[in-house]
Amino acid sequence: MYHAYLGISKNPFALTPDPRFLFMSRHHREALAHLLYGMGEGGGFVQLTGEVGTGKTTLCRSLLEQVPENVDVALILNPKQTAVELVASICDELHVSYKAGTDSLKMLIDLLNRHLLSSHAKGQRTVLIIDEAQNLSVEVLEQLRLLTNLETTTQKLLQIILIGQPELQTLMARSELRQLAQRITARYHLTPLLSDETIAYIRHRLEVAGCKQQLFTRGALRLVHKLSRGVPRVVNIVCDRALLGAYALQRESINRALVRKAMAEVMGQTGSQRSRRLAGWATACLLLALVGAGWRFMPWPILTKPQPPAEKQGSISGAAGHVRPETTMDKETLPEPDTEQDPQQASVSEEPAILAELLDGGTVKTDTETAFATLFECWQLAYQDLPGITACERAVAAGLGCLHGRGNWTNLRYYNRPAILKLKDGSRQPHNVVLVALENGDVTLDFAGQQVTLPRAQVAPFWFGGFTLLWNPPPFSASLLREGSVGSDVLWLRAQLDHVEGVVDSPDGKTPSPVFDKILRRRVVSFQRSHGLRPDGVVGAETLIQLNTAAGDSSVPVLCRLP
Repeated sequence: MYHAYLGISKNPFALTPDPRFLFMSRHHREALAHLLYGMGEGGGFVQLTGEVGTGKTTLCRSLLEQVPENVDVALILNPKQTAVELVASICDELHVSYKAGTDSLKMLIDLLNRHLLSSHAKGQRTVLIIDEAQNLSVEVLEQLRLLTNLETTTQKLLQIILIGQPELQTLMARSELRQLAQRITARYHLTPLLSDETIAYIRHRLEVAGCKQQLFTRGALRLVHKLSRGVPRVVNIVCDRALLGAYALQRESINRALVRKAMAEVMGQTGSQRSRRLAGWATACLLLALVGAGWRFMPWPILTKPQPPAEKQGSISGAAGHVRPETTMDKETLPEPDTEQDPQQASVSEEPAILAELLDGGTVKTDTETAFATLFECWQLAYQDLPGITACERAVAAGLGCLHGRGNWTNLRYYNRPAILKLKDGSRQPHNVVLVALENGDVTLDFAGQQVTLPRAQVAPFWFGGFTLLWNPPPFSASLLREGSVGSDVLWLRAQLDHVEGVVDSPDGKTPSPVFDKILRRRVVSFQRSHGLRPDGVVGAETLIQLNTAAGDSSVPVLCRLP
């Protein structure tokens, strides 16, 4: 409902476990590391616990996107099953055939064991993941222990990951499950977000959704953490309701009052409850007033404080502004000034509107031709001297690629190339400005040689996601390389990965193969993961750009130097 009003493409605070929105706090990174360990060769038995809404299921979804090629996964989402039903569900997940209506546990385990041995012979490993594992019965947990007995002389045939609420810890501590508990090789308890992590979490989800502005004030963000206690699911619910409130009231930002109102609606707080709370505050204020009145008539010594000269008083008042007296009015229903304002937002309101003045004043050139000339200069090229009619034709003539897209600051940081931002001023007039640096929350714009560095929050209201960048394409015409591709293009890709990985000779000592095989795909997936790309094993423009950056070519202009 509020997407178009706020200028976002999707719901930033949906409750579905979408890995695209995964925010990796320190605890989430450690938890994911434990899950990846459980999927590794020596994983064995891993247990992950956490309070409701801390992100366990989202981590599980992220884990499933990073499954290695040689791993088969059985995912159980409904653990409230008997031992027979659970083993049958595992067989279903692993596509192990059995006769309909089979209720023999021995027959199912024999079929499962045969499948696991066959997979092991092919170099495959099998991992069982059970979500909501606190709902497993003691009988089923004992059966899981017996499943871990399926093994060869050197390796377990089934690795198990249990994910559940804190009750799982209590369950596993029972004496009758001590044999199972002793087999757990790694445990991790996921805790809620800290205050600064909650703020980063909210901003991260808004940015992924395409938000180009700071919607929440600093005070509002801190209040969200306080009310939600850092539980991501509660943060999502409160923020989603706050965004809806901003849309309903046609507000451009969300302050503490809107957050309180959103929380009250989420918790189902009624008007009578709020009245009782206000009555309590009023009683407390009355008691304080009576105490103050009693103190007034006590014979306290008179202390005087030297007053600064009138001129200084005037200058201090002018600099700091007036102090608004406290009132007993309902601050829940009135707009509330935020004293804990975001530093970036403060800079927008207090500093001169530099970008607006540049765009509206006509003192700098922001036409398309000037912007492309500036962009080509970043690549040490003279735009006007290149053959071609369009800018992209001239780029091709210079051996470069031309990429048009829409995205956010995160996308541009991943591309890490100077780009033309398509801006619009207050009159909706288009402007083209070259982004030449993006670091530490600041952006540097180049207006035909005149560079200006501004906080991202100052640029965000003028930029709606459109950009154009240049990049150095590979020496072949294929737009995509994937498993099954054959030719010199694949040999080039192998050589690039060897260079990035520091491999002098072919990993197996043989002549490099021109075939894009499973081993090469695994190398591509590993590279994509380490560079923040979707690990799909397909080599397109994004992967090629990252390969070009990783190769360390100093002639390639970048927005920020990588460590």
